[in-house]
Amino acid sequence: MSKMNMYAQLLIDEALKRGIEVEEIDYRFNLFALKYKGETVHCRESLTDKTSAYTMTVCANKWLTLRFLRQAGISVPDQALWESGEQGQNFLKQCDGRLVVKPLGGEQGLGITVDVRSDDELKLALEEASKYDSDILLEQFVEGKDLRVIVIDYNFVAAIERVPAAVTGDGKHTAEELIARRNKELFRETDGESQIPVDAATETVLEDQGFSLQGVLPDGKQARVCRLANFHSGGTIVDVTDRVSPKLRSVSEQAAKVLNIPVTGLDLLVPDVSGDEYVIIEANERPGLANHEPQPTAERFIDFLFPETAS
Repeated sequence: MSKMNMYAQLLIDEALKRGIEVEEIDYRFNLFALKYKGETVHCRESLTDKTSAYTMTVCANKWLTLRFLRQAGISVPDQALWESGEQGQNFLKQCDGRLVVKPLGGEQGLGITVDVRSDDELKLALEEASKYDSDILLEQFVEGKDLRVIVIDYNFVAAIERVPAAVTGDGKHTAEELIARRNKELFRETDGESQIPVDAATETVLEDQGFSLQGVLPDGKQARVCRLANFHSGGTIVDVTDRVSPKLRSVSEQAAKVLNIPVTGLDLLVPDVSGDEYVIIEANERPGLANHEPQPTAERFIDFLFPETAS
């Protein structure tokens, strides 16, 4: 059997430990089937045929996701579908001059621009988002820690705080050279799953801190190089499972039930992971469970699919 990516392989290894048969369908797309006592579950990493096509449609559309959650009384940021330049500028003002611009669909942070503050930045952000989807979402920017919560079988299982990528200067190399060095490390560490982008947004983040891509970063000086805290954009992750408050655990479980999605990764922005304040900004139908080790996400995933194999 061919080795799949780390997200699929984690689940395959746990299934094999329990005597569950694994059938490779296509290793390039991380498709496999799990078979046990006459039952077969088809998987693409953590996405299975236990998640309905209807739920997939809702969660793949960031506008619909938050609409459903808002109607259920769950806290979410204000949103608007982009229609025109004037409408976008008005919404920017409505949101106190700070926006997030996203392609309506998509994943892994592609096409997202965080903390847009001017009409010029809005124009650039719209151009970036349009590379990934013709429909674009404008969203109120909310300050906070970036929290990814895993819910399996409608139960809270794990949480990580995601921190945007940063590099530390040595007084010899430019920020761009330091990013290139870090990207080589990330390629080895994550099998190519994580890379820090180098683009206009990178330059803007550095300029906000008084640096530039081509400038030498002072020795010992740390500089953020990405606004997104996404793992795929080079962000680092910290396990905070034991610190998450009962309120945040409960609202995450409620959100999964509202969306009718049994396995999901919910993205929250929170002032404090142990507090009660939050907004939910996305629900991911194929969360990367490997990012949460050593928490038992693989174990709970297989428990959900084949409860009779649970120890």
